[in-house]
Amino acid sequence: MRTLRRMLPLLAAVAGLLVLFRVWVPGFLALDNMLDLAQQISVNAIIAFGMTLVILTGGIDLSVGALVALVGTTTVYGLIALGGTDTQSVSGVAAAMLLGLGAAAAVGLANGLCAAKTRMPPFIITLATMLIARGAALRFNEGRPMHIPEVHTLFLSLGNGRVGGVVPVPVLVMLVLFVVTAVLLHRTRFGQHLYAMGGNREAALFTGVPVARIEVAVYAIGSLLAAVAGMINASQLYSAEPASGSGFELSAIAAAVVGGTSFTGGRGTMVGTLIGAVIIGILDKGLNQAGVHFSLQYIVKGLVILAAVYVDVRRAK
Repeated sequence: MRTLRRMLPLLAAVAGLLVLFRVWVPGFLALDNMLDLAQQISVNAIIAFGMTLVILTGGIDLSVGALVALVGTTTVYGLIALGGTDTQSVSGVAAAMLLGLGAAAAVGLANGLCAAKTRMPPFIITLATMLIARGAALRFNEGRPMHIPEVHTLFLSLGNGRVGGVVPVPVLVMLVLFVVTAVLLHRTRFGQHLYAMGGNREAALFTGVPVARIEVAVYAIGSLLAAVAGMINASQLYSAEPASGSGFELSAIAAAVVGGTSFTGGRGTMVGTLIGAVIIGILDKGLNQAGVHFSLQYIVKGLVILAAVYVDVRRAK
């Protein structure tokens, strides 16, 4: 019941934004526009689910935006090298996707091991791996976009397909991952350990929580979720863009914080993060369709994040 009460202001914000943009932008609530909005939200929400897990431990992951680019380029490179350009190969697509997931897992494990085994702050660790991942992505095709052969309809459907001709596939992927991460966080011992680590790391360590193992796992999970988002993003663009994903980490952090996840760790929910991603998505799409200059859009999003952090600080007091 207490969780529901905390979600009410967020739901009210969603309703208020929908009403505002309905008045401001004719046709904003049309079915096609809402489906397009849900599809745009999916990438940020998937990354934000992983970001929430990391923030709950008191950490942060700035590398996920660069991972979107790295996984996109790695996967498309695998598609071309393993799947060919003139034949539809399911095994080739699967191998290419595993290649992308492997690249993300390597970065996530590096982040987790450095955070767990050294005294370096996660901010610096993931800032460094962000630069490494971005540089690795730019090494592919000399930094130029890599077009996805049209024959790979299976992979292209990941970002552009619709089930029953209505529901976008990325939305279904987002909802499945939401359920998985929500169960992991709220219904397992692993989730309890995340809250314990964020609430008091030293106390969690002394009560037998495998802090190092949990920390490595949570960064790896966050990177794998970013990898899924990277594949969807590449599929939606019909190409791998080595420069893509810029700022995605900030949008994911914004979704988590707006959704009630505390920057100090130990407090947050997946439902809140999903609603936070919806709020950020509505703001992005609504302001774009209203013709608001992109510079003002940054200002609005910054003010929203600042207000969310302020509310979190007041709640903590």
